[in-house]
Amino acid sequence: MAWLMVVLAGLLETGFAVNLKLSHGFTRLAPTIAFALFALASFGLLTFSLKQLPVGSAYAVWTGIGAAGTAVYGMIWLDESTSTLKLVSITLVIAGVVGLQLSGTGR
Repeated sequence: MAWLMVVLAGLLETGFAVNLKLSHGFTRLAPTIAFALFALASFGLLTFSLKQLPVGSAYAVWTGIGAAGTAVYGMIWLDESTSTLKLVSITLVIAGVVGLQLSGTGR
């Protein structure tokens, strides 16, 4: 259950990062509110999961999902550039997170 919370928190991290961009420096109300809600939910789930999980592994999974998710979202919906190197790099982030889990550092 704790790992499920980390995964969900990572997806919510993607939401807060995207809304941070859409808020245009907190000058647009709806994305600013969405940013705050996504951030609060993401940090809250991460906080609860850390009661049962090692911080290094949980934080790596959380940031990995957030970084990869935000990059993919930007390429698909925000017309950000896509390149082979960018896609390979996202794959390496995901592989690193999976590698941490397979290494037995998680509970």
